[in-house]
Amino acid sequence: MLKTTGLVLGGLTVPGVLESCLASTTSTPSGTIKIGFVSPITGPASGFGEPDAYVLGLARSAFKKGLSIGGTNYLVEIVNRDGQSTPSVGAQVANELIQTQKVDLMLATSTPETVNPVSDACEAAGVPCISTVVPWEAWYLGRGAKPGQPSPYKSTFHYCFGVEQFFLAYTHLWPQVTTNKKVAVMWPNDADGNAIRAALGPLLKNAGYQIVDPGPYEDGTNDYTVQIQRFIREDCQIFNTFPIPPDFTTFWNQAAQQGYTKHVKIGQIAKTGLFPSQVTAVAPHGNGLASGVYWAPTWPYKSSLTGVTSKQLGDGYESTSGKQWNQQLGASLSLFDVAAAALTASGAPKDRSKIIEAMKTLNPSGRSTS
Repeated sequence: MLKTTGLVLGGLTVPGVLESCLASTTSTPSGTIKIGFVSPITGPASGFGEPDAYVLGLARSAFKKGLSIGGTNYLVEIVNRDGQSTPSVGAQVANELIQTQKVDLMLATSTPETVNPVSDACEAAGVPCISTVVPWEAWYLGRGAKPGQPSPYKSTFHYCFGVEQFFLAYTHLWPQVTTNKKVAVMWPNDADGNAIRAALGPLLKNAGYQIVDPGPYEDGTNDYTVQIQRFIREDCQIFNTFPIPPDFTTFWNQAAQQGYTKHVKIGQIAKTGLFPSQVTAVAPHGNGLASGVYWAPTWPYKSSLTGVTSKQLGDGYESTSGKQWNQQLGASLSLFDVAAAALTASGAPKDRSKIIEAMKTLNPSGRSTS
């Protein structure tokens, strides 16, 4: 995943995003490393958590014999929690993992509603945290960091694609279809929507697209008639959105009922439509929708922790679950790859400051660059 996004954990391509300062808090020495893992198993973003059980099984199996670091073999325990796709719950379970479970390292994935509150809780406690599957702007700026200023984050790290990658993908794909270049956007009033509005809108305008933006809407909105009718009046032939999945289902069904989908030549969605279950939710109106893919079984990579190739990961999940492969498989497993590399590079996995220091110079190969 790190290779394909072009981001490096040193943070050189996105200055400040992965910078870190040394934290002074350390864990009580023990023979067991505890890793916390928070993701949305239930709630609006539950599609991201569908493959968790399979991924956790692979990670636990890989850690079964422990982790040899600095001449010492440590047992490894993974403690997972459901963030329920809700910021308040994400913060609650993160604090429980920090204060009660005493985790040495936290992992979090999938949408700002889960990742950002977990990162904030770790930052406050000085616990190292590694996260992914949130556009980096929504994680970095959405938590209060300012462009051009030093990073305020000391113990939290993030690797993921960003708005630039969406822009490059869209401007590569969209010209393949003849349109009037009018883009209807439904960007919500949340961390994802606000980051996308601030960065993607200007990029698309500079590329010659006309943005029709009715303004931010609140998550959980039930009636999109005003927005739909405007998109019809202005004949917006490209549609783009970054909603929580249930909101898109509501919007798209209403758009079909009111005739807007007949105007749409490109339906480009993100945060939803990523998984088979999310596309099924908008049946029979799901055909023809486009979304980005951040992992697939055809990719020529393998997990550094488990040795499992992308094909083996996808095939294994399908045979075990009876479901179609889910692109979150690769992203979630990558967190454990990075975790193992960071813990090993630290030389002292029960010392939070050492893990944080190792993360500051870790590269995709798992080796420290310092």
